[in-house]
Amino acid sequence: MPVPRTRHLWAMAAAVVLTVTAPATTASAADAAALREVLFVANNWDGTADVIKSSGDLAKIGRVNVIPDKDARMAAINADPIKWIYFMAIRNSVGEGHDQFADDMYSTPDGKSVVVSRPSFADVVSIDLASGSINWRFPVSGYRADHMAVSPDGTRVAVSASTANTVHVLNIDTGKQLGSFATGDKPHENIFTKDGKYIWNMAIGDVNTDSDAPWLDWTKGDRHITVVDATTYKQVKTIDMRDKLNAIGLTDYSDAVRPAVFSPDESKLYFQVSFFNGFFEYDVATDKITRTKTLPKNPATSDDRTTMVNDSRHHGISMSPDGSKLCVAGTMDDYATVVNRTTLQEGPLVAASKPYWATVSGDGKSCVVSESGADQVTAIDFATGQKTVSVPVGDHPQRVRLGHVAADWTSPSS
Repeated sequence: MPVPRTRHLWAMAAAVVLTVTAPATTASAADAAALREVLFVANNWDGTADVIKSSGDLAKIGRVNVIPDKDARMAAINADPIKWIYFMAIRNSVGEGHDQFADDMYSTPDGKSVVVSRPSFADVVSIDLASGSINWRFPVSGYRADHMAVSPDGTRVAVSASTANTVHVLNIDTGKQLGSFATGDKPHENIFTKDGKYIWNMAIGDVNTDSDAPWLDWTKGDRHITVVDATTYKQVKTIDMRDKLNAIGLTDYSDAVRPAVFSPDESKLYFQVSFFNGFFEYDVATDKITRTKTLPKNPATSDDRTTMVNDSRHHGISMSPDGSKLCVAGTMDDYATVVNRTTLQEGPLVAASKPYWATVSGDGKSCVVSESGADQVTAIDFATGQKTVSVPVGDHPQRVRLGHVAADWTSPSS
């Protein structure tokens, strides 16, 4: 029986589609296979990024210079008295006498570039991982760039402009600004929700002053969480932890939300605040702090708040992929520990020198903390709470982020 003309045309069209799409699918799979998952370590004081294995022994793979344009940037700063004043203020306050050249970083989805926020240069740059050259540069509003976040699809990066009370959202490939939004004083941590619909920003206020006594808390500025629509960048709501802390009798505790992490279902937020050796659990639906965890004090650590670097007694918190364990960096108390999320019981206190960040290894088995006081990163097994390995990195490691490079990548020539 002859094939109807319409069926014949549809069959031809389907054949054409299959012919066209099959190579593209194969190429996509090949591209994915050609990438290697790694951890990027931001060495803030020397302006480098170490690239290490994402799991296992965390062996070093290579290093990237993230300030190849240092001479040009310094010339521009020295030519502008206001920029020079802010540059020196960053060095002598939050920088603890050092310049801040590499705060946060994320690789592009294709593994060809890494995007870095550079506080002292008040910008974000994209570095070509093959050549080491700069693809694009985005000067942030004001005089200092800080923490970033990348969207779940890897196409957008949000960066805090800490002296301008602004978050910029950029196209990660081009550096073009897609939008921006206002925050509280000194925006810090940014988090995209896993569906990519919202951005949460935590403003921490003035952490580089010595007006640290509880009765002077009002001098620290407007500290709140800003939640925005990640498409329109319009404010959805704000959350002030001051009222929540007061409601549970913690009137002397700071409401400056530092690093934070969502539970896998995003129903709970676990967060640290200035001066506190512990963390809180916040229920998103009820808008209440539901649990408080106070972690052990190091007897050698002073309770004098003015001795706590940038007010951050504990700075760094992550969660195991299954949501059963938290990992906490006890910055001023010189340890890191894994905490059972159900019982809030901490495990062994793993000695660490000024741990400044906590993330999760690529295989999800370990918490990885940056030891800024020892210039190394350390892995702690989520199952046992015990240290498994430490590897040396550059000067003052802070943010550690999962990313990708080409499978055959080696460090670009200097």
